[in-house]
Amino acid sequence: MYCGSCLRDNALAAELLSRGHDVTLLPVYTPTRTDETNVSQERVFFGGISVYLEQYVPLFRNSPRWLDRLWDSKSMLTLASRRSISTSPKMLGEMTVSMLKGEDGFQHKEIEKLTHWARHEPPPDVVSLPYSLLLGLAKPIKDALNRPICCTLQGEDLFLDGLHEPYKSQALDLIRQNIKHVDVFISVSDYYAEFMPEYLGIPREKIRVVPLGINLRGFEMKERDRSQIFTVGFFARVAPEKGLHVLAEAYHRLRADERIPKAYLEVAGYLAPEHRNYLNDIEQRMKAWGLDAEFHYRGGLDREEKIAFLRKLDVLSVPATYNEPKGIFLLEAMACGVPVVQPGRGAFTEIVETTGGGLLVEPDDVDSLASGVLRIYRDEALADELGQKGFRRVREQYSVTRMADSALEVYGDLIRSEPRMNADERGSEKEQETVANF
Repeated sequence: MYCGSCLRDNALAAELLSRGHDVTLLPVYTPTRTDETNVSQERVFFGGISVYLEQYVPLFRNSPRWLDRLWDSKSMLTLASRRSISTSPKMLGEMTVSMLKGEDGFQHKEIEKLTHWARHEPPPDVVSLPYSLLLGLAKPIKDALNRPICCTLQGEDLFLDGLHEPYKSQALDLIRQNIKHVDVFISVSDYYAEFMPEYLGIPREKIRVVPLGINLRGFEMKERDRSQIFTVGFFARVAPEKGLHVLAEAYHRLRADERIPKAYLEVAGYLAPEHRNYLNDIEQRMKAWGLDAEFHYRGGLDREEKIAFLRKLDVLSVPATYNEPKGIFLLEAMACGVPVVQPGRGAFTEIVETTGGGLLVEPDDVDSLASGVLRIYRDEALADELGQKGFRRVREQYSVTRMADSALEVYGDLIRSEPRMNADERGSEKEQETVANF
């Protein structure tokens, strides 16, 4: 799938590279997939097949590296990822705990591979872990490189809350034990920066906010045509927590009493195997309501298809049933001048209030959501105003340029707080150049 965290990290790395910084973006588990030019390395560490075998087959915990190369090859990992293996947290509790144990876990051999590789590379100024689920790597990496570690916080609570006990409690305890090995945490939103101290026990002063940013290349203002049928859109993972069923019910109510006499409900986004029945249920309900001809699921979309999809919408809504810490899909919709209607929860609130590009409604309230969509339909001047504000302010507040500026500020502070390397250690490397190793 196109993972929001991978999209964010790849966009940041690409922007830093374009400015002349030295960035090594390392895939973990499987090759990354983005809808932009992928700047990650070919080599995948902690190959998903090896990690799985080491978890459940003791023989592979000490297998020779020549054999591991077979499982860790990009072609093998790509083939495995195409099989749409479930990544549900309910199935991955044991492995999550083992990975968080670091060198004491079943994947200790993979850590040895990573640190051996890192010791033979030019030393980075900063090492960045993409989320707290990899905090088991913080201590061994710091021991190997003696460089500052930062960790991005971007939505792991949803995964952790989905773990069965005792794995959830064990995972949380292990994350908390590893916090001391991290020099700074980067939150992708103000909401998450305030939530995570209580959830994970991270000292608030250890968290810096680097707001989301998107590469705006190709995003253009949609052409408004009042003669076209009003189109409501949903663009996110098709999963219960993203709230497509909530939007479908709101759409049904608006059409049942003909407050909106004719419309379409357009849906796109990754559909995991375990959620196919969820989508089927929604499709059956739409059919029972006599609205099946108005409901279209367009599947997963690449970058060009995504932009074309968004520009056909009159309003976008992803009424998530949990407190989402990111919301890249909102930025992408507003970058096309499409107003959004979102529940006032998580990072949605700050994104909508910062941009002025949409309406906030009551969380988990179908009638409130329907009323918000109806306002966009009835008030063309309001829809135009929201679309224009969102289009302009996403470019001002949520560009990849602004995200990179904020990230460099954090990295710079980390570097300045560390003892400087002498000239021999740094070689010919320019003193001012920040090296971020992801």
